[in-house]
Amino acid sequence: MSEKVPQPLEFTPETFRFLRELAKNNDRTWFRANEDRYAKYVLAPSLAFVRAVGPKLGTLSRHLVADDRPVGGSMMRLYRDVRFSKDKSPYRTSVGIRFIHEKSSMTDPHFPGFIFHLAPGDSWVYAGMWRPEPSQLDQIRRAIVARSTEWNKVRRSVPEIEGESLKRPPRGFDPAHPMIDDLKRKGYFSGCEIKDPVVTGPGFPGRFVALCQTLNPLNRFLAKALGVAY
Repeated sequence: MSEKVPQPLEFTPETFRFLRELAKNNDRTWFRANEDRYAKYVLAPSLAFVRAVGPKLGTLSRHLVADDRPVGGSMMRLYRDVRFSKDKSPYRTSVGIRFIHEKSSMTDPHFPGFIFHLAPGDSWVYAGMWRPEPSQLDQIRRAIVARSTEWNKVRRSVPEIEGESLKRPPRGFDPAHPMIDDLKRKGYFSGCEIKDPVVTGPGFPGRFVALCQTLNPLNRFLAKALGVAY
């Protein structure tokens, strides 16, 4: 029996091969010569993935956006912002896809949602908020104090919650509070690693949403803390 040929609108090993080669040849001349490969093996399956995942996310929240536009949608831009970077490599060597809350914008994602980071040997799905605004941080911290039992349940149900931390306790909060380490955070996110064969395997959109389900208690808590529907 011949091997099953992957559908052209799914992620395949060629997706990862292209990204590895781009990392070694991150310049415009190489990319122009390989632009058709990018369109076939990265862009097309990424947009198809957004379309496949969108309806499934409705089981987690009716307020998450899956936008399959190639520019300005869920897929992050290919070009790096090199204005303030010593590294002038023009292209991202990973794929970023965001399923953000409807109250966010693609340039200002300050509400909980999901991010899919796709890279060879380093693919993840994340939930939560990377850098909440100061007023949002205060709301989240106060919710952790006021609903500590609920917060502890969230912490037990998702992988380790991460985020940069202040060196000192935030003003207005008890330095001796039993959750002071969480109150010092400047971001709240959690992630699940996804192995390459899972990304390129059958039924990946459904498996992706199952991982989102694992992470979703964090999003629900954050949304409630911020007073937005989720």
